[in-house]
Amino acid sequence: MAATLLSRGAGAAARALTFGCLRQLHIVYQTVELPETHQMLCQTCRDFAEKELVPIAAQLDKEHRFPAEKVKKMGALGLLAMDVPEEYKGAGLDYLAYSIAVEEISRGCASTGVIMSVNNSLYLGPILKFGSEEQKHQWIAPFTSGDKIGCFGLSEPGNGSDAGAASTVARLDGNEWVLNGTKAWITNAWDASAVVVFATTDKSQKHKGISAFLVPMPTPGLSLGKKEDKLGIRASSTANLIFEDCRIPKANLLGQQGMGFKIAMQTLDSGRIGIASQALGIAQGALNCAVDYAEKRLAFGLPISKMQAIQFKLADMALALESARLLTWRAAMLKDNGKPYTKEAAMAKLAASEAATAISHQAIQILGGMGYVTEMPAERHYRDARITEIYEGTSEIQRLVIAEQLLKQYRG
Repeated sequence: MAATLLSRGAGAAARALTFGCLRQLHIVYQTVELPETHQMLCQTCRDFAEKELVPIAAQLDKEHRFPAEKVKKMGALGLLAMDVPEEYKGAGLDYLAYSIAVEEISRGCASTGVIMSVNNSLYLGPILKFGSEEQKHQWIAPFTSGDKIGCFGLSEPGNGSDAGAASTVARLDGNEWVLNGTKAWITNAWDASAVVVFATTDKSQKHKGISAFLVPMPTPGLSLGKKEDKLGIRASSTANLIFEDCRIPKANLLGQQGMGFKIAMQTLDSGRIGIASQALGIAQGALNCAVDYAEKRLAFGLPISKMQAIQFKLADMALALESARLLTWRAAMLKDNGKPYTKEAAMAKLAASEAATAISHQAIQILGGMGYVTEMPAERHYRDARITEIYEGTSEIQRLVIAEQLLKQYRG
């Protein structure tokens, strides 16, 4: 699979930029000398995004259409199971490679980027780390090719950022677990073939009484809520999962009973690197669009890129983007080296998501009226960026995580 991944490589002028933004400003990773494997991966993903995603991203967004064909192609490239060992049909790469790939895919289409991120980080990640050997073969291998994807059921209508307040419950009845409750805002819900779901198995233990389960989709007792009509990332499906006496085998418990909160928190640490990378891709796409437009748009006889006001905006945008990228790569490399990375993942997610929102905002400002219409991708970048400050831990939660880890280090 790894070998497969690396072997494949205002006015008419403004309208011409719609599909040209990705091409015009290629990233030159001068700050860090990436290994050759990662450089090849970056180019492969960039070529795929430019050829397969950029031309259809606006239409996918408009139609709320899941990019099934592109997801299968990504599976063939190894992009849906990047750090999964080859014995489970994964690409066998590291998390830095995963971060780079998510950024490049998201630069072409942020919806496709989050589909990829959820399958890699939130679905496959906890099974790879906490699953038994039998569970890994059953629940990972079929989800690497793009024929099937997974999702992650933690959030609920009433708990929001309080992940320990799970009202979904699971009780053991003979050789089966019986699940009841509702999970909300589940990315990939309408297109998934399985979900890692968290439910309370012992209310008296509070967050220590939460357990994780593997649930096939569809399955009796599990139904889907309506597909949410969202501000951005509209090509990815988001819906409630409703469990009504949903029975699953006893063997579908992931890890040990009561380990659910630990599994969820460790999974989110990894997931935040993926969302940071998605935000970087959105931000890079917005910056590309802004630079390209500024070079071509004439005002007072000169390209607006010659104007100091525009140059200051571009400088601030580039600074925020490259700073966030380095934070994201640092978090990925700490994970790859087996070092603690909770604080660094939170920093990366916070910096990248806020950079994406700010950069896409300024891109519209630079484009002016052209930035406000759907003819250009700038407004889509702006809409897609906003969710990165919310899911997998809001910006407020990231600040709490950072402060908690900082104070813990300070106190020794």
